[in-house]
Amino acid sequence: MAKRPPGAKSPASEPAGPDADPAEPPATSEPPERTRPARARDDETDALVRRHLAFGWWSITVFTALGLLLEAGHGLKLGWYLDVSNATRRLSFTLGHAHGTLLGVLNLAYAFSLRHAKLSAVAAARASFALRAVTVLLPLGFLLGGIVFYAGDPGFAIVLVPPSGALLVIALAMIAHSFSARR
Repeated sequence: MAKRPPGAKSPASEPAGPDADPAEPPATSEPPERTRPARARDDETDALVRRHLAFGWWSITVFTALGLLLEAGHGLKLGWYLDVSNATRRLSFTLGHAHGTLLGVLNLAYAFSLRHAKLSAVAAARASFALRAVTVLLPLGFLLGGIVFYAGDPGFAIVLVPPSGALLVIALAMIAHSFSARR
């Protein structure tokens, strides 16, 4: 790498050409995220926050209503739900309800903490997608796996649970890393 003579300006500190406006800052090699206007980043963040607030509250509403239906099944002593032979169904439905409700709360936590996270727009969008996908797929795997079960084992839809759990860990690691980053 060649050294510049003492007192010489770096090419980045000089105007781009004879027609360049000296009052305009020089072009930088920073990623486009940082050169974009702050207002555009704020608009994207606002959209993600609103999306997760709505998604989180609707998730809590739907899965709490499901929990009330499960309680009604207990109260009405429904055999298809309470019989000992249906313990797999009861456990699967309970797990679907509980995971769905807690993932709704997690969407709210993401919305409230998004402004403080040091995530790029791409990383924030990826974490957002992963969190919303998990909020649907993980409880769905439990719920559908409990509808039809075989000799005490949940149905085939339970295969949605392990990849959803892995996706949840990835999303949480991305979010956690953004708070521990020293940028």
